[in-house]
Parts: sequence; C-alpha cells; structure tokens
Amino acid sequence: MANIDRSSFAVSAGSGSPATAPAALRGRGAVTNVGHRYQSDTRVEPLENEWAVEAADDCVGEEGDAAPAPLTQVRPEQVRTLLSRNDSPDIPFELAINPYRGCEHGCAYCYARPTHAYLGYSPGLDFETKLTAKVNAVSALRADLAKRSHRVSPINLGSATDIYQPIERQWRLTRGLLELMLETRHPVTLVTKNALVERDLDLLTALAERNLVMVYVSITTLDADMARTLEPRASAPWRRLQAVRTLTAAGVPVGVLAAPMIPFINDAFLEAILAEAAGAGARWGSYTVIRLPWEVHAVFEQWLRTHFPDRAERVLHRIEDLRGGRRNDPRFGTRMRGTGLWADLLRQRFSLAARKHGLNLTPRAQLDCQQFVPPVTRILSVRSTPTSPQLSLFV
Repeated sequence: MANIDRSSFAVSAGSGSPATAPAALRGRGAVTNVGHRYQSDTRVEPLENEWAVEAADDCVGEEGDAAPAPLTQVRPEQVRTLLSRNDSPDIPFELAINPYRGCEHGCAYCYARPTHAYLGYSPGLDFETKLTAKVNAVSALRADLAKRSHRVSPINLGSATDIYQPIERQWRLTRGLLELMLETRHPVTLVTKNALVERDLDLLTALAERNLVMVYVSITTLDADMARTLEPRASAPWRRLQAVRTLTAAGVPVGVLAAPMIPFINDAFLEAILAEAAGAGARWGSYTVIRLPWEVHAVFEQWLRTHFPDRAERVLHRIEDLRGGRRNDPRFGTRMRGTGLWADLLRQRFSLAARKHGLNLTPRAQLDCQQFVPPVTRILSVRSTPTSPQLSLFV
C-alpha cells in the first residue's frame, strides 16, 4: 500500500471518553448491551452448557487500557430453508444467504444489529458475542436449489452478517456453500471485510473461470488505528487490499465498497480508498452513507461518545443533514446515500475519484445463469421402533 499522509485526515481514534460515557471494551465494537424493541421483561443469561465458547483469536486490536471484553459464544441452529428473498429496489440482488446470525467483527455501525432482537438478544454486545451458526446450511441450500420452483439468479452471500467473520475458521459453512455453488454451477456474489476470503481461492477461481462469481470487499478506512476502533475484529485495511490483489491476480472479479461513509469519522478517506483499491486491481467501486435503523442508533451513539466525544454532536448533526433532519431515513432510493447538499457533495467526490482511478468504466459483471444443474438431493427417512430408529439414506 502506498504511503499516505494521514495528517490531513484529522480523524485520530481513541481521543478519550468523558466520565458519562461507557468504557471501551478491548476487541469489541459496542460498549454495552442496549434494550431492543421486543423487550418487555428482564433478560436472563443462558446456562453455560447452552453455548459453545469459541476462542477469540482473530482480533486486530492490541492490548491497552480498555476493559476486558466477553468471549465469543456460538450456538448451533438447524434451519428449514436458507434462501431469503429481497424485493428492495436499491439492492442489486434477489436472493441472499447468511449462514451466521450475529457478527464477531463488531462494527458499531452495522445495520444488521437489529436482527438480533428477533432472537431475544441485544443488538449491542450480544450481537457480536452471542452468535448462531446454521450448521445444516449446506444441506438446507441443497434442498432449496433442488426445488422445481427455484429460479436462477445470483445469490448473495453475506448480505447482513459477514460470511468470513472469525468463527468461519472453525465452522467452515461458507466454504461448504461455495462448494455447492461450484457443484451446481450456480452464480454467486460475496461481500466481506475479512481477508479469510483468500482461503477459498481455489473455489473462487474455479467459479470465476465459468463466470459464476463476483467478490466485493468492504474497506472503510486506510488507517489501522481507526479500523481497530471502528471494526475491531475485521481484517486490517492493508490485509483487505492484499486480498483484493490476490483475488484479481487469480482472475476473480473484485469490486470495492467504501461503506459506510461516516461524516467527520472516515469520510475523508473516500478518495484514498478508491485509489488504493484500483491499484490493487478492483474494477468497480461503490459507497453508502451510514444508516441508523432501530437500535443501531443507540449502539452507534454510545460508541461515538466513548471514542470521539470531541466531535460526537457534530457527527450526529451532519447525519441529520444527510437524512432530512432525522437520524435515519428508511425510504427506498434515499436510504443508501442520503439527500441534500452534503449528500450531493459526497456523490460528486465519489464520481470524480472513481473516474480518475478507472473504476466503473464498464458495467458490473453479468454472471452466467444458464449453467445451473439441480443438485442431487439426499432424503433421510426414519422408521422408528420402540428401542431405536432405523435410518435409510436415499441418494
């Protein structure tokens, strides 16, 4: 990565916390648990034997004065179906898969945090420490793809939570899903901010040779200190750029997402991110503006007042400027990039930088939807007896 004069960005992280703000937790994004919209009684922690505890060894942060953080806990889950459908006009895919609930990366701004409320957990610390792995993800997707009603269109992996978050090293659900995609010749797109994507280069290369894959790497900053504060367990920025370089060298088409842009926090890095990504081989680029739906607002504001108390009010007011006077604007067509003067300025900055560095010169890759071969299904029949069931497997 080229040397960058960071003095011009003026976005130093960890500038101190006022006495009223919660203390930061080492290796975690959220600083506390927050209440959620379905909570009507006192939360009770699960018994210890209800969870499987995973070692938290993929943190990019360093030891400091922060308080110790809770360990990552993972509970297995069996699902009936894996595919989810999207009808949002501002999202470029119809089908999506998320093999994990919650995300260990701990991004304070993550728009998926409110989904943890459906499980009865807090969108705060619970979202990044109490995770669920859909252990039958591959067999569930096999059944989904075998249905006669399935219509082939690119399936997005990681639309909500990151498919290469640290626990993927042990559970390997993403790799299993990619193996099935290659087996069935099904087009797929990936979104991640973790260099672990390099592990599956063999599968991604084979898919790319058949025009069946597109990878998007999210890069929000080029400053390692900022990244440790903003996305504590995601790969460092230089590692994400290295992953872009590795993938493109292997023939895998890559785009970069400068997302989200947060006023006075990381928006000054926009042009530099696009320049570095293009230099690493990315062919397309995009960006979004921070969104604060539901409980994300409380999580982000706590994070902001803990790590950036000197500019917290300024950041929140600028977000309101981008959102028509509100902290969040859920309307299709405006929710991704905001409205008003500052949104227009950000749009112009992106367009100029993308053109300067040769991004988006051609339309995004159109993946091939004609190669699909329905998968072989495995049906498990159970014939129960008073003593034990007899299992018969038909292929």
